[in-house]
Amino acid sequence: MSSSCAAARPSRGDVTARAPRIVAFGGGVDEPLREFVLRLTGVETPRVLYLPTAQGDSDAAIARFYEAFGTERCRPSHLRLFGIPPRGIRELVLAQDLVYVAGGNTANMLAIWRVHGLDTILREAWEAGVVLAGVSAGSICWFEEGVTDSFRAQLDGLPCLGFLPGSNCPHYDGEPRRRPAYRELVGGGFPAGLAADDACGLVFHGTTFAEAVASAPGAGAYRVQLVDGAVQETPLPARMLT
Repeated sequence: MSSSCAAARPSRGDVTARAPRIVAFGGGVDEPLREFVLRLTGVETPRVLYLPTAQGDSDAAIARFYEAFGTERCRPSHLRLFGIPPRGIRELVLAQDLVYVAGGNTANMLAIWRVHGLDTILREAWEAGVVLAGVSAGSICWFEEGVTDSFRAQLDGLPCLGFLPGSNCPHYDGEPRRRPAYRELVGGGFPAGLAADDACGLVFHGTTFAEAVASAPGAGAYRVQLVDGAVQETPLPARMLT
């Protein structure tokens, strides 16, 4: 397991020619979804950096990442920001093909990222062609606003990084509070946006929603917006991964 900085590649080659891409998973990321995001890098054995900040950099979360992604399909590493962070964070992040973000406490994660300048580094990496992805906290963090339980069980809106326009709600079918909370927030003036069920991912090319992908029957995505004073929820087609 690699836990600190690796030397940056001299050139990102064809990666720099690709549009920025983000995959926001609603939850329940399994092998088909992991394989999808690895293939999205366009690299045979991609370098994957795990950010476990939302999990408090827990050893258990890091171990689960290595178990899930393994070393045969990719070259995994992780970055801890609790304690004394390693030197050369920018070089480490820019050397990746994929940055994968854990679920957990989004508010705490964003605060720590900003203290260490990782929010700015991640934008630079995204614009350079590094694929950004994550689940739950690692989903909402890329949007202008997200639905979070960072503060209380009832769920709140949270300003996020703003790489992607609008808002996001994960676990739309996996947690019973999510759908009503998101609809209530949007009805009260929260930015319109996209929700994703568990086992579903939202794929963005640049800042444009490209498609939803799913690994389980019935898992889907939804556009949630206020239309003529009423909250409108529109199902979006999800491509089943095989």
